[in-house]
Amino acid sequence: MMLPFGLLLAVMAVAPMLRPAGWARHYAKITAGLAAITAGYYLLVLRAPGRVLETGHEYFSFIVLIGSLFVVAGGIHVGVAGQATPRVNALFLLFGAIIANLLGTTGASMLLIRPWIHTNRCRVTAHHIVFFIFIVSNVGGCLTPVGDPPLYLGYLQGIPFWWVAQHCWPMWAVAVGFLLALFYALDTLNYRRAAREGRLQEAGAPGGWRFEGLGNLLWLLLILGAVFIEHPIYLRESFMAAAAAASYFTTKKTVHEANHFNLHPVREVAILFAGIFVTMIPALDWLQTHAGRLGQPSPALFYWTSGTVSSLLDNAPAYLSFLHAVFGLFVPPETVGQVQALIQTHGAVGPHEGPIWRAFQVFQQYHAAAMAGGTASPGEIQAAFLLANSHLNAYLLAISLGAVFFGANTYIGNGPNFMVKAIADQQNVPIPGFLGFVFKYSLPCMGPVLLLIWLLFLRR
Repeated sequence: MMLPFGLLLAVMAVAPMLRPAGWARHYAKITAGLAAITAGYYLLVLRAPGRVLETGHEYFSFIVLIGSLFVVAGGIHVGVAGQATPRVNALFLLFGAIIANLLGTTGASMLLIRPWIHTNRCRVTAHHIVFFIFIVSNVGGCLTPVGDPPLYLGYLQGIPFWWVAQHCWPMWAVAVGFLLALFYALDTLNYRRAAREGRLQEAGAPGGWRFEGLGNLLWLLLILGAVFIEHPIYLRESFMAAAAAASYFTTKKTVHEANHFNLHPVREVAILFAGIFVTMIPALDWLQTHAGRLGQPSPALFYWTSGTVSSLLDNAPAYLSFLHAVFGLFVPPETVGQVQALIQTHGAVGPHEGPIWRAFQVFQQYHAAAMAGGTASPGEIQAAFLLANSHLNAYLLAISLGAVFFGANTYIGNGPNFMVKAIADQQNVPIPGFLGFVFKYSLPCMGPVLLLIWLLFLRR
């Protein structure tokens, strides 16, 4: 039953390159057909509708956040003029890395890619697009669950919102700093080789940044605030959807036109991820059940394996798969029921010491609303168990870094990567093909970053 999941990921990886026109016409039907096989098995054979409904809730929360951030970002237009010196470009990418944690890597990429190409119009080349993908579309979004889709899935599974920033900021600083330094060196060489006439043309334009649609910042704040709403069910998503609708209908048409805004990218993401979420259910269940066969792997192994899978597939399902593997490996099966009993009695009945009690205390600390209602999802309880044991935090850190950082290695590693490539193609920017991206840029540029993160933070 894991076959539909593998087939869907394989088709997603290969079809857009081999048969782009056919894929564009039929991807929705292919996705729906494979998802129907898995859903039918769980509903009709296993008679487990609760498992499908749980996955549907996770998907709905995920896609509403991604879609609302996409819509709000499309209502803000950034105009950049002046000379695109290496220093200005490096500051631009640093700005993108920071706001990726507020708008998400998808929102930040769609907001900034066109101004980025425009400001470098006289000398834009492949390394401008590739490093934009590295920094803005991937590594930059490592500090919040809003920043990158895998981290938001972790948040929905019970990883506290600020845990990511608290534990990942040193790695974020090292990775972003390294990539910016490398970009600055390459861009300096490119700048010196560029024709003097082109540089003068850039320099002759009036400098400064121009922002339109800043009223959408209000809707952005509403979305970010709604992230913290846990109960009642679907209230969080209702606020996000309302903010996105308000942004869409209050934004001036000229701003949307300047951004070439349309809903096609987010519609494609919604369809594909619906299929991914459904077809991956058997893989997640198998990993959680059989993770004990892995023995006692190190966090470094999870970093490299989750990262490699994220590079070859998409980092969101890769993250969720390895998170469930960690749950199955380290969380005893009886834990969920024991902690649930403590939650329902508010700690009155059950052990008052040991790992179960510590997991209950962590859950109580981070999920006050669920605690008050006396309910908790299995993922929230399992995450609390991991967080309550400090030596297990390294595994959460490893798969978070692996999914986010390795997602930059290929065009299919993260959703925004392909969107950026498509926009660059539309504007006739020279960019590498799939293999060129990997061998000319990912291995020599991202490779040292990934190795450095392992050496400094995960080698044990």
